[in-house]
Amino acid sequence: MTLDQLRVFVAVAERQHVTQAAQALNLAQSAASAAIAALEEQYATKLFHRVGRGIELTEAGRLFLSEAKAVLARAAAAELALAELGGLRRGTLNVHASQTIAGYWLPRHLVAFHRAWPEVEIRMTAGNTAQVAAAVADGAAELGFVEGAVTHPALLGTAIARDRLVLVVGPEHPWAGGAAVAPADLLRTEWVLREPGSGTRSAFEAALVETFGLSPARLSVAMELPTNEAVRAAVAAGLGATVISASVAAPGLEAGLLRLVEVPFPDRAYWVLRHRDRAPGRAAEGLLAVVAGGGRGGKGRAGRA
Repeated sequence: MTLDQLRVFVAVAERQHVTQAAQALNLAQSAASAAIAALEEQYATKLFHRVGRGIELTEAGRLFLSEAKAVLARAAAAELALAELGGLRRGTLNVHASQTIAGYWLPRHLVAFHRAWPEVEIRMTAGNTAQVAAAVADGAAELGFVEGAVTHPALLGTAIARDRLVLVVGPEHPWAGGAAVAPADLLRTEWVLREPGSGTRSAFEAALVETFGLSPARLSVAMELPTNEAVRAAVAAGLGATVISASVAAPGLEAGLLRLVEVPFPDRAYWVLRHRDRAPGRAAEGLLAVVAGGGRGGKGRAGRA
Protein backbone atom coordinates (compact mmCIF):
# COMPACT_ATOMS: atom_id res chain seq x y z
CA MET A 1 0.00 0.00 0.00
CA THR A 2 1.40 3.39 -0.98
CA LEU A 3 0.60 6.94 0.08
CA ASP A 4 -0.37 7.71 -3.51
CA GLN A 5 -2.94 4.93 -3.42
CA LEU A 6 -4.32 6.33 -0.16
CA ARG A 7 -4.53 9.83 -1.66
CA VAL A 8 -6.47 8.49 -4.63
CA PHE A 9 -8.80 6.49 -2.39
CA VAL A 10 -9.55 9.48 -0.14
CA ALA A 11 -10.10 11.79 -3.12
CA VAL A 12 -12.51 9.32 -4.75
CA ALA A 13 -14.31 8.64 -1.47
CA GLU A 14 -14.82 12.33 -0.73
CA ARG A 15 -16.15 13.07 -4.22
CA GLN A 16 -17.89 9.73 -4.92
CA HIS A 17 -16.56 10.20 -8.46
CA VAL A 18 -13.41 8.80 -10.06
CA THR A 19 -13.07 11.41 -12.81
CA GLN A 20 -13.43 14.36 -10.45
CA ALA A 21 -10.91 12.82 -8.04
CA ALA A 22 -8.43 12.23 -10.86
CA GLN A 23 -8.77 15.84 -12.00
CA ALA A 24 -8.20 17.11 -8.45
CA LEU A 25 -5.01 15.03 -8.22
CA ASN A 26 -3.84 15.84 -11.78
CA LEU A 27 -4.02 12.17 -12.74
CA ALA A 28 -5.46 10.34 -15.68
CA GLN A 29 -8.77 8.67 -14.87
CA SER A 30 -7.26 5.31 -15.77
CA ALA A 31 -4.48 5.83 -13.20
CA ALA A 32 -7.01 6.65 -10.46
CA SER A 33 -9.13 3.63 -11.35
CA ALA A 34 -6.03 1.41 -11.37
CA ALA A 35 -5.02 2.62 -7.88
CA ILE A 36 -8.44 1.72 -6.45
CA ALA A 37 -8.47 -1.61 -8.24
CA ALA A 38 -5.00 -2.44 -6.92
CA LEU A 39 -6.08 -1.76 -3.32
CA GLU A 40 -9.21 -3.87 -3.67
CA GLU A 41 -7.33 -6.74 -5.32
CA GLN A 42 -4.38 -6.70 -2.91
CA TYR A 43 -6.61 -6.92 0.18
CA ALA A 44 -9.53 -8.83 -1.38
CA THR A 45 -11.93 -6.16 -0.16
CA LYS A 46 -14.46 -4.12 -2.11
CA LEU A 47 -14.12 -0.46 -1.17
CA PHE A 48 -16.81 0.91 -3.49
CA HIS A 49 -20.15 -0.21 -4.86
CA ARG A 50 -20.53 0.48 -8.58
CA VAL A 51 -24.10 1.76 -8.90
CA GLY A 52 -24.94 2.52 -12.52
CA ARG A 53 -22.42 5.16 -13.58
CA GLY A 54 -21.77 6.24 -10.00
CA ILE A 55 -19.95 4.79 -7.00
CA GLU A 56 -20.67 4.55 -3.28
CA LEU A 57 -18.48 3.52 -0.37
CA THR A 58 -19.02 0.05 1.00
CA GLU A 59 -19.07 -0.46 4.76
CA ALA A 60 -15.42 -1.56 4.53
CA GLY A 61 -14.66 1.57 2.54
CA ARG A 62 -16.26 3.79 5.18
CA LEU A 63 -14.20 2.18 7.91
CA PHE A 64 -11.01 2.42 5.86
CA LEU A 65 -11.59 6.10 5.01
CA SER A 66 -10.92 7.39 8.53
CA GLU A 67 -7.76 5.27 8.77
CA ALA A 68 -6.52 6.46 5.38
CA LYS A 69 -7.07 10.10 6.33
CA ALA A 70 -5.18 9.60 9.59
CA VAL A 71 -2.21 8.01 7.78
CA LEU A 72 -2.05 10.84 5.25
CA ALA A 73 -2.23 13.42 8.04
CA ARG A 74 0.66 11.78 9.88
CA ALA A 75 2.66 11.61 6.65
CA ALA A 76 2.05 15.32 6.09
CA ALA A 77 3.15 16.04 9.67
CA ALA A 78 6.33 14.01 9.13
CA GLU A 79 7.05 15.91 5.91
CA LEU A 80 6.55 19.20 7.72
CA ALA A 81 8.84 18.11 10.57
CA LEU A 82 11.63 17.25 8.13
CA ALA A 83 11.14 20.54 6.32
CA GLU A 84 11.45 22.40 9.60
CA LEU A 85 14.59 20.49 10.57
CA GLY A 86 16.08 21.51 7.25
CA GLY A 87 15.33 25.15 7.92
CA LEU A 88 12.50 25.21 5.36
CA ARG A 89 8.94 26.40 5.89
CA ARG A 90 7.11 24.08 3.55
CA GLY A 91 4.62 21.34 4.26
CA THR A 92 1.01 20.86 5.26
CA LEU A 93 -0.67 21.63 8.58
CA ASN A 94 -3.95 19.76 9.11
CA VAL A 95 -6.45 21.67 11.23
CA HIS A 96 -10.01 20.64 12.11
CA ALA A 97 -12.55 23.13 13.47
CA SER A 98 -16.17 23.09 14.53
CA GLN A 99 -18.52 24.82 12.12
CA THR A 100 -19.00 28.12 13.93
CA ILE A 101 -15.27 28.55 14.38
CA ALA A 102 -14.44 27.39 10.85
CA GLY A 103 -16.96 29.72 9.27
CA TYR A 104 -16.76 32.85 11.39
CA TRP A 105 -13.72 33.06 13.68
CA LEU A 106 -10.75 31.06 12.42
CA PRO A 107 -10.38 32.34 8.81
CA ARG A 108 -8.84 35.69 9.76
CA HIS A 109 -6.25 33.89 11.89
CA LEU A 110 -5.44 31.55 9.00
CA VAL A 111 -4.91 34.56 6.74
CA ALA A 112 -2.49 36.04 9.28
CA PHE A 113 -0.69 32.70 9.54
CA HIS A 114 -0.39 32.47 5.75
CA ARG A 115 1.24 35.88 5.63
CA ALA A 116 3.81 34.77 8.20
CA TRP A 117 4.30 31.22 6.79
CA PRO A 118 3.39 31.54 3.08
CA GLU A 119 4.94 28.21 2.06
CA VAL A 120 3.02 26.12 4.60
CA GLU A 121 -0.27 24.82 3.25
CA ILE A 122 -3.14 24.70 5.74
CA ARG A 123 -5.88 22.14 5.21
CA MET A 124 -8.92 22.92 7.32
CA THR A 125 -11.79 20.48 7.77
CA ALA A 126 -15.07 21.53 9.39
CA GLY A 127 -17.23 19.26 11.54
CA ASN A 128 -18.98 19.31 14.86
CA THR A 129 -17.14 19.34 18.18
CA ALA A 130 -17.25 15.56 18.62
CA GLN A 131 -15.85 14.99 15.12
CA VAL A 132 -13.04 17.50 15.66
CA ALA A 133 -12.02 15.89 18.95
CA ALA A 134 -11.98 12.47 17.29
CA ALA A 135 -9.79 13.77 14.45
CA VAL A 136 -7.17 15.12 16.86
CA ALA A 137 -7.25 11.96 18.96
CA ASP A 138 -6.84 9.77 15.85
CA GLY A 139 -4.02 11.85 14.40
CA ALA A 140 -5.97 13.16 11.40
CA ALA A 141 -5.49 16.72 12.69
CA GLU A 142 -2.61 18.28 14.58
CA LEU A 143 -4.82 21.00 16.05
CA GLY A 144 -8.56 21.15 16.62
CA PHE A 145 -10.63 24.24 17.42
CA VAL A 146 -13.95 23.66 19.19
CA GLU A 147 -16.72 25.58 20.95
CA GLY A 148 -16.67 23.86 24.29
CA ALA A 149 -14.50 21.97 26.74
CA VAL A 150 -13.83 18.38 25.66
CA THR A 151 -13.10 15.57 28.09
CA HIS A 152 -10.89 13.00 26.40
CA PRO A 153 -7.96 11.13 27.95
CA ALA A 154 -5.76 11.62 24.87
CA LEU A 155 -6.34 15.37 24.47
CA LEU A 156 -5.19 18.61 26.02
CA GLY A 157 -7.37 21.70 25.69
CA THR A 158 -6.70 25.41 26.18
CA ALA A 159 -9.31 28.19 26.14
CA ILE A 160 -8.33 30.75 23.51
CA ALA A 161 -11.31 33.08 22.97
CA ARG A 162 -14.83 33.93 24.12
CA ASP A 163 -18.10 33.76 22.18
CA ARG A 164 -21.62 35.01 22.95
CA LEU A 165 -24.73 32.90 22.41
CA VAL A 166 -27.94 34.71 21.45
CA LEU A 167 -31.59 33.69 21.21
CA VAL A 168 -33.21 34.61 17.89
CA VAL A 169 -36.61 34.12 16.25
CA GLY A 170 -38.23 35.02 12.94
CA PRO A 171 -40.10 38.33 12.47
CA GLU A 172 -43.52 36.65 12.87
CA HIS A 173 -42.71 34.80 16.07
CA PRO A 174 -44.61 35.92 19.21
CA TRP A 175 -41.32 36.83 20.87
CA ALA A 176 -40.24 39.11 18.01
CA GLY A 177 -42.01 42.15 19.48
CA GLY A 178 -39.58 42.62 22.34
CA ALA A 179 -41.78 41.47 25.22
CA ALA A 180 -40.01 39.95 28.22
CA VAL A 181 -39.42 36.20 27.97
CA ALA A 182 -39.23 34.28 31.24
CA PRO A 183 -37.16 31.08 31.53
CA ALA A 184 -40.34 28.98 31.73
CA ASP A 185 -41.42 30.43 28.37
CA LEU A 186 -38.52 28.62 26.73
CA LEU A 187 -40.55 25.42 27.08
CA ARG A 188 -43.54 26.91 25.23
CA THR A 189 -42.11 27.29 21.74
CA GLU A 190 -40.68 25.03 19.07
CA TRP A 191 -36.93 24.89 18.62
CA VAL A 192 -34.59 24.45 15.68
CA LEU A 193 -31.25 23.08 16.88
CA ARG A 194 -27.96 21.74 15.62
CA GLU A 195 -27.38 17.99 15.80
CA PRO A 196 -26.22 16.24 19.01
CA GLY A 197 -22.44 16.51 19.23
CA SER A 198 -22.48 20.13 18.09
CA GLY A 199 -20.70 22.55 20.43
CA THR A 200 -23.46 25.12 20.02
CA ARG A 201 -26.14 22.66 21.06
CA SER A 202 -24.08 21.37 23.98
CA ALA A 203 -23.49 24.93 25.25
CA PHE A 204 -27.20 25.77 24.88
CA GLU A 205 -28.31 22.67 26.76
CA ALA A 206 -25.73 23.24 29.50
CA ALA A 207 -27.00 26.81 29.92
CA LEU A 208 -30.59 25.58 30.21
CA VAL A 209 -29.59 23.39 33.14
CA GLU A 210 -27.03 25.60 34.88
CA THR A 211 -28.53 29.06 34.31
CA PHE A 212 -32.28 28.45 34.05
CA GLY A 213 -32.76 25.12 35.84
CA LEU A 214 -34.52 23.58 32.84
CA SER A 215 -34.11 20.09 31.42
CA PRO A 216 -33.27 20.01 27.68
CA ALA A 217 -35.49 16.93 27.41
CA ARG A 218 -38.52 19.18 28.02
CA LEU A 219 -37.87 21.30 24.91
CA SER A 220 -40.09 20.89 21.87
CA VAL A 221 -37.46 20.30 19.18
CA ALA A 222 -39.16 20.62 15.80
CA MET A 223 -36.05 20.17 13.69
CA GLU A 224 -32.38 19.19 13.99
CA LEU A 225 -30.14 20.50 11.21
CA PRO A 226 -26.43 19.88 10.45
CA THR A 227 -25.23 23.44 9.78
CA ASN A 228 -25.51 26.88 11.36
CA GLU A 229 -26.74 28.36 8.10
CA ALA A 230 -29.57 25.82 7.81
CA VAL A 231 -30.66 26.52 11.40
CA ARG A 232 -30.61 30.28 10.77
CA ALA A 233 -32.60 29.93 7.53
CA ALA A 234 -35.25 27.69 9.10
CA VAL A 235 -35.85 30.14 11.94
CA ALA A 236 -35.93 33.09 9.54
CA ALA A 237 -38.58 31.19 7.56
CA GLY A 238 -40.80 31.10 10.63
CA LEU A 239 -40.04 27.84 12.42
CA GLY A 240 -39.61 28.39 16.15
CA ALA A 241 -36.56 29.75 17.94
CA THR A 242 -32.88 28.92 18.21
CA VAL A 243 -29.77 29.81 20.16
CA ILE A 244 -26.67 30.35 18.03
CA SER A 245 -23.41 32.28 18.09
CA ALA A 246 -23.78 36.05 17.79
CA SER A 247 -21.44 35.85 14.77
CA VAL A 248 -23.78 33.39 13.03
CA ALA A 249 -26.87 35.45 13.86
CA ALA A 250 -25.42 38.80 12.76
CA PRO A 251 -26.19 38.56 8.99
CA GLY A 252 -29.83 37.62 9.66
CA LEU A 253 -30.26 40.36 12.26
CA GLU A 254 -28.74 43.00 9.98
CA ALA A 255 -30.99 41.93 7.10
CA GLY A 256 -34.12 42.01 9.26
CA LEU A 257 -34.71 38.29 8.80
CA LEU A 258 -34.22 37.54 12.50
CA ARG A 259 -35.15 39.23 15.76
CA LEU A 260 -33.01 39.21 18.91
CA VAL A 261 -34.74 38.04 22.09
CA GLU A 262 -33.25 39.45 25.28
CA VAL A 263 -32.59 36.29 27.26
CA PRO A 264 -29.15 36.41 28.91
CA PHE A 265 -27.25 33.29 27.91
CA PRO A 266 -23.72 33.01 29.36
CA ASP A 267 -20.64 33.42 27.21
CA ARG A 268 -18.77 30.29 26.18
CA ALA A 269 -15.11 29.61 25.45
CA TYR A 270 -13.47 28.56 22.23
CA TRP A 271 -10.87 25.85 22.83
CA VAL A 272 -7.87 24.54 20.93
CA LEU A 273 -7.19 20.80 21.24
CA ARG A 274 -3.96 18.90 20.67
CA HIS A 275 -2.86 15.35 21.38
CA ARG A 276 -1.39 14.80 24.82
CA ASP A 277 1.47 12.63 23.54
CA ARG A 278 2.35 14.54 20.36
CA ALA A 279 4.34 17.75 20.67
CA PRO A 280 3.07 20.38 18.21
CA GLY A 281 5.37 21.15 15.30
CA ARG A 282 6.73 24.62 14.63
CA ALA A 283 3.97 25.38 12.12
CA ALA A 284 1.30 24.40 14.67
CA GLU A 285 3.01 26.54 17.29
CA GLY A 286 3.14 29.37 14.77
CA LEU A 287 -0.62 29.17 14.28
CA LEU A 288 -1.14 29.09 18.05
CA ALA A 289 1.03 32.21 18.36
CA VAL A 290 -1.04 33.98 15.70
CA VAL A 291 -4.28 33.04 17.49
CA ALA A 292 -2.88 34.17 20.85
CA GLY A 293 -1.88 37.46 19.24
CA GLY A 294 -5.42 38.11 18.04
CA GLY A 295 -4.70 37.48 14.36
CA ARG A 296 -1.40 39.33 14.14
CA GLY A 297 1.32 37.59 12.18
CA GLY A 298 4.75 36.68 13.43
CA LYS A 299 6.92 33.60 13.62
CA GLY A 300 7.40 33.40 17.38
CA ARG A 301 6.84 30.01 18.99
CA ALA A 302 3.59 29.67 20.87
CA GLY A 303 3.45 28.38 24.41
CA ARG A 304 2.48 24.76 24.89
CA ALA A 305 -1.20 24.02 25.50
